[in-house]
Amino acid sequence: MAELPPLVKDLALILVVAGIVTLLFKKLKQPLVLGYIVAGFVVSPHMPYTMSVMDKADVQTWADIGVIFLLFSLGLDFSFKKILKMGAAPVIAAMTIIFCMMLLGFTVGQSFGWSEMNCIFLAGMLAMSSTTIIYKAFDDMGLRQQQFAGLVMSVLILEDILAIVMMVMLSSVAQGSNPDGGEMLGSVMRIAFFLILWFVVGISLIPIFLRRMRSIINEETLLVVSLGLCCFMAVVSTQVGFSSAFGAFVMGSILAETIEAEKIIRVVEPVKNLFGAIFFVSVGMLVDPDILIGYAMPIAVVVVTILAGQALFGSLGYLLSGQTLKTAMKCGFSMAQIGEFAFIIASLGLSLGVIADFLYPVVVTVSVITTFLTPYMIRAAEPCYALLERRLPKRAIRFFNNITLGLPSGKGSSNYWRSLLLQMTLNTVIYSILSVTVTALMLMFFLPIVRHLLPAWPVAANLICGSLTIIAMSPFLRAMVVKKNHSEEFKALWAESRLNHLPLLFTILVRVVIACSFIFYIVNYLGHFAHALVIAIAVAVIVLFVLSRWLKHSSIRLERMFLQNLRSRDIEAQLRGRKRPLYAGHLLDRNIHISIIDVPTDSSWAGHSLKQLELRQRFGVHVCSIIRANHYINIPDADEQIFPADRLQVIGDDSQLSKLAEAMRSSVVADEYAERREMKLRQLVINGSSPLLNVRLKDSGIGDHYHCMVVGLEEGKERLSPIPPSRKFQKGDVVWIVGEEENLQQLTT
Repeated sequence: MAELPPLVKDLALILVVAGIVTLLFKKLKQPLVLGYIVAGFVVSPHMPYTMSVMDKADVQTWADIGVIFLLFSLGLDFSFKKILKMGAAPVIAAMTIIFCMMLLGFTVGQSFGWSEMNCIFLAGMLAMSSTTIIYKAFDDMGLRQQQFAGLVMSVLILEDILAIVMMVMLSSVAQGSNPDGGEMLGSVMRIAFFLILWFVVGISLIPIFLRRMRSIINEETLLVVSLGLCCFMAVVSTQVGFSSAFGAFVMGSILAETIEAEKIIRVVEPVKNLFGAIFFVSVGMLVDPDILIGYAMPIAVVVVTILAGQALFGSLGYLLSGQTLKTAMKCGFSMAQIGEFAFIIASLGLSLGVIADFLYPVVVTVSVITTFLTPYMIRAAEPCYALLERRLPKRAIRFFNNITLGLPSGKGSSNYWRSLLLQMTLNTVIYSILSVTVTALMLMFFLPIVRHLLPAWPVAANLICGSLTIIAMSPFLRAMVVKKNHSEEFKALWAESRLNHLPLLFTILVRVVIACSFIFYIVNYLGHFAHALVIAIAVAVIVLFVLSRWLKHSSIRLERMFLQNLRSRDIEAQLRGRKRPLYAGHLLDRNIHISIIDVPTDSSWAGHSLKQLELRQRFGVHVCSIIRANHYINIPDADEQIFPADRLQVIGDDSQLSKLAEAMRSSVVADEYAERREMKLRQLVINGSSPLLNVRLKDSGIGDHYHCMVVGLEEGKERLSPIPPSRKFQKGDVVWIVGEEENLQQLTT
């Protein structure tokens, strides 16, 4: 028999040990991530009393794949539209927390005399709280329905996207000999350029592809297509100088805007769980007990730094975003841990060879400790607030409750100018990126092909390439110049004052100059003309673009297609009844908010009406909608029944919603033994003393009283015939009956 390769043996060992340890952690109600880390420590070479992995290089390859799929799944849960709808408050909180924690982490590293690169990566690791661990803690503690939990999750979404950007920047910093501010700015601009490009192109093409292939795509092909797109974008990302994880995240965020997003999340989750488990096991394999003993003091200091730093600066960030002191402290105390992104950043540093070997196990140990302390930190928020409320004067409490960096919304023309300039700038940036991409692709790939096909006519080759490039860019250049010139803001500012005319005309002129610069560059690159002639050609081409009705319709069609693809998931959610009502956001500045409560499939509440459950009397909440399958039941009446797997949209305050959620969880009916519910087939012979003798089937009570069913009447050894309801049982009849054991016993005795 052939010998198994070491990779298969290592995988078997990893999965068996991980399965055993995670079952134990599940029993102890601890995060599975910690179980994977412990399993990695058990199978590592540092554990002499157990079997260990033979080929760590192969396991690391699997772990790298795990990082790609983890970031891909994170992107599937991410939505750029959510970020835009959040407003400034979560952005202020996230930026404050990240900046302060990075500064604190860098200072701690410097105090231990670590190298500058170790300090930079330590700062990045300490800045990111764990979305997975916090979500699990909220779920276990019954806090998901509370208002502050939603605020925390909003900031965590922003931290996740900023962590991706941070990974790219850390890669640039690690690969540069002496990075300065200019290089950092260049890295950020490159990230923004490719992020916008991939997002716009992806949203324009991928939803159309999936929509047209929907009739032939099942779950298997959808899994293969999704993972193929993920790996493709990971390869493209590495080719342009970014990490593979960044590309996977971008592709996940693109697919998150498609109608098939929920299906993709469902089919990809098992793959993500498998490779994610291998990644976290590989994290535990790097934990060296000798390093932990030698660095016990730095570990303790870093743990205290995270707990105190997040409690202080996390609360400060939420205060600056406009939250009250009590809410800010509950949010800040909840974020006092590090998790998966710290491991990913540490893996990045190790793969680049820029951090010391001791830093990885130190960070893993810190993550384990802070994860265990997370529930206690969440519970400590309110007592700490009560202590501050007793000690601080009321004037100070009022001052903290009114701190905010959010700008009040202005009125009148200032709002119009702000909105108009923002939209014009965004459009100009997006269309410029698309134009740069078209130009680069045509000049780098298409031009050499044309010159190769027409070696004797280089001028003709340049003319063909230049003409096709300008034609390909034409919808973008026209939209750049014309879009928003007839918007409501533009018209209102034009009619408001003659003083606005010149600035408005200047905005058009600036965009015309930017569009002309693309034409100027192409003509100047492919030809040798005087600059004045090139400028005249560029202006003439832009004028033709503006006057062209065909280009106008093409630009409008492209924009509508993009917006339709971008909104397709929201439209589908509205039709399916999964989108929260618009008024939910207006309740957030009151003491009540809206939450969704899931009815378990085995809940004892199922089958009862709202009147019978008395939710308003018992908990003080209002059920505004019932989501059942793909339908909404808005403003249900008192006689409306609750069914298993219903989703209740409920309005109430934090304490009311928490009590309702806890009651819903405790309403689960204990499972009965399957053996008691097993259906069995039994033969019944009608004899002279049988109570069924000369009784019609419909009057026998076999179905109504005994809860059994007559299968048929035996005729010979191989045939059963149906019994009409009006037929009377006769002596000698052999009847076959199906039912539960207990009911059959009552019927046959």
